[in-house]
Amino acid sequence: MAVRPVLRMGHQLLRQVAAPVATFGTPALRELLCDMDDTMRALNGAGLAAPQIGVSLRVVIFEVNRNPRYPHVDEVPYTVLVNPTLEPIGAELEDGWEGCLSVPGLRGVVPRFRQLRYRGFDAEGRPIDRTVEGFHARVVQHEVDHLDGVLYPMRIRDLTRFGFEDELFPEGYVRPPD
Repeated sequence: MAVRPVLRMGHQLLRQVAAPVATFGTPALRELLCDMDDTMRALNGAGLAAPQIGVSLRVVIFEVNRNPRYPHVDEVPYTVLVNPTLEPIGAELEDGWEGCLSVPGLRGVVPRFRQLRYRGFDAEGRPIDRTVEGFHARVVQHEVDHLDGVLYPMRIRDLTRFGFEDELFPEGYVRPPD
């Protein structure tokens, strides 16, 4: 369909709580998902939330499959997740570098729950219920944060671990946090 402009940190829509999707399987939802997919792939993103392209709905997509921005992480299957809910499993947090298409050129270390269960629906309204860990759990938490008006820099605890990618990783790839 179309690669859409990605809103950047500071835009007011990125600070809002997105509205739930009321009707599944509509042409409008399918078009939104196609645009999100085209945009995510064109920018080598690991995921994208509808608010990032200016649509305040509780819709995210994600996938990691040989992504040059994330060369050392496990693959994450392509997922459309509508009206998601997250349930942490345990209290264990794990630090990891994150970037964001709405915060271009920057990375920061963010604590996230290591394991979680997420539930929601696909584009046709069929239920999704998965328990995941590691990078998959991180990606889901990052994308769902967008639906609540939260960007990853708001979760950084140590600003000495936040900066421009080319300064932090002159070798050209993101390595695990120290």
